[in-house]
Amino acid sequence: MSRPRQIHLAAHFPGVNSTTVWTDPTAGSQIDFSSFEHFAATAERGLFDYVFLAEGLRLREHKGRIHELDVLGRPNTLSILAAVAAVTEHVGVVGTLNTTFNEPYELARQLATLDHLSGGRAGWNAVTSSDAFHGANFRRGGFLDHADRYERAREFAALAKQLWDSWPGGGVRADAASGVFLDDGVPVPVRHSGPQFDVDALFDVPRSPQGRPVIVQAGDSADGRAFGAEHAEVIFSLHQEFEDARAFYDDVKGRLAQYGREEDSLKILPAVTFSIGDTDAEARERAREVALQQVRPEVALTYVEQVWGRDLSGYDPDGPLPEVDPDTGSETARGWANRHAAVRARIAKLRALSETEGLSIRETVIRLTATPTFVGTPDHIAGEIDRYVQERATDGFTVVGHLTPHGLDEFAERVVPLLQERGSYRQSYEEGATLRDLLDLPATQTVPAQSAPALAAR
Repeated sequence: MSRPRQIHLAAHFPGVNSTTVWTDPTAGSQIDFSSFEHFAATAERGLFDYVFLAEGLRLREHKGRIHELDVLGRPNTLSILAAVAAVTEHVGVVGTLNTTFNEPYELARQLATLDHLSGGRAGWNAVTSSDAFHGANFRRGGFLDHADRYERAREFAALAKQLWDSWPGGGVRADAASGVFLDDGVPVPVRHSGPQFDVDALFDVPRSPQGRPVIVQAGDSADGRAFGAEHAEVIFSLHQEFEDARAFYDDVKGRLAQYGREEDSLKILPAVTFSIGDTDAEARERAREVALQQVRPEVALTYVEQVWGRDLSGYDPDGPLPEVDPDTGSETARGWANRHAAVRARIAKLRALSETEGLSIRETVIRLTATPTFVGTPDHIAGEIDRYVQERATDGFTVVGHLTPHGLDEFAERVVPLLQERGSYRQSYEEGATLRDLLDLPATQTVPAQSAPALAAR
């Protein structure tokens, strides 16, 4: 009997987002290091590939006030991951860092440093931003059009890889007897001139234990999928339903060949939420209780106000969706969908869902944002995760709990052992394994060192 496909799992720190229930009495801090330490320890106990931190470059606002999902703040990703790497031994550390408001040399340098500090366990979730809301925090201000932000991201990622690869493997000799520290032509000069960046550099961080950090990506548009197929080694997608997930998997994996890549050079790990119970009925009841905590009446109204682009405070959250038209000229509406037609199409879908299932405003928002992917007993959830992977709808999942920092505990304790029993999940970490090893990704290619005269000519 052939060995089943192996499941890859990432652990998403809950932080501040629509899945988080910060009002729960057992919820902890988003900022205290003890929260990150507990979460990472749980992920490592569950033999996860990596822990994953999202990033927000600005606190979200609504009606001129900080949105309640962001009241806990957004600490710096790289600082947290460096600290987490110091208190773990095996699990990878992956952070979201923006290509729109950073520069390739400095970010590549920071990530290479994290990769060294962690012993080759670092990864970079490369994201873009296109809106003036985030841009206002930065010197350039403004925003990039959708196509321009991906053009910048492609050039950014290509240049980062060139910088990381400019130190060939074995370039550091450190021979005390001869007094030779570096081989001739190490590091290789990086000269790049493109539409977005003009760089002439000698990269100052040697090649890391895994060659270079793993690149993760989350874009879903045509441009995002093209970027992922060219540069990403993991895709964090939102395609959770089985057929939808498989269609996404086939589409993106089918693009790899044009970039000279094999199927296994990219792992697709959709976000997945869950509700576990001793019985299916108990799991459904727990899911309902959590959803009501996640989408309180005021949260439901905030959601529809952001879609409609207008004040809807006079509406009953337990009543029907608003009959009024959206204010498509407002900044909120433009930020949501950018086009009048897209806003109206979004509202039409909400109304169709509400009318078909007889849902109130709050119930509609719950249906869209707070319905767990997997609901049931541990055995049922393990079976579904295994089915997705064995039937090539995914390579695994990014597990998202609803509590900080304990949202992963029950999954690690009750579902992971059942995946191990199926033979489709690791029994232990291999000593010294890098994040690239954990994800079963191919080794990175090194570039040939240039000669000493080429370096001197600089």
